[in-house]
Amino acid sequence: MTQQHHSIDYVELDCPDLAAAKAFYGAAFGWEFNDYGPGPDYVGIRRPGGEGEIGGLNPAEPRGRRGALVLLWSADLDATAASVRAAGGEVVEGPYAFPGGRRLHLLDPAGNEIGVWGA
Repeated sequence: MTQQHHSIDYVELDCPDLAAAKAFYGAAFGWEFNDYGPGPDYVGIRRPGGEGEIGGLNPAEPRGRRGALVLLWSADLDATAASVRAAGGEVVEGPYAFPGGRRLHLLDPAGNEIGVWGA
């Protein structure tokens, strides 16, 4: 699968109880998961019928956010951060390194949080 610059690439759901979330989404939708960490500390949602992941279950609750965090993919994360600021958005976290590459979180002018990641 080819990633497209600034397209929606991944969605994370905040789930303080990962075991309960896995049980629900597995039973309701047939989702399968990749566990990360001994806890696990994070759970990836496997792409149906293919390789990779389409999202994740996140036990953390950063800044009190609950629900879904949409993640875009960027071919140039630093340029994306600059364009967000120039357009009136606020980069509230990052860019920072994580196991998949680098990532940032932004707030749009309406206060919606969006993540952007790149290699």
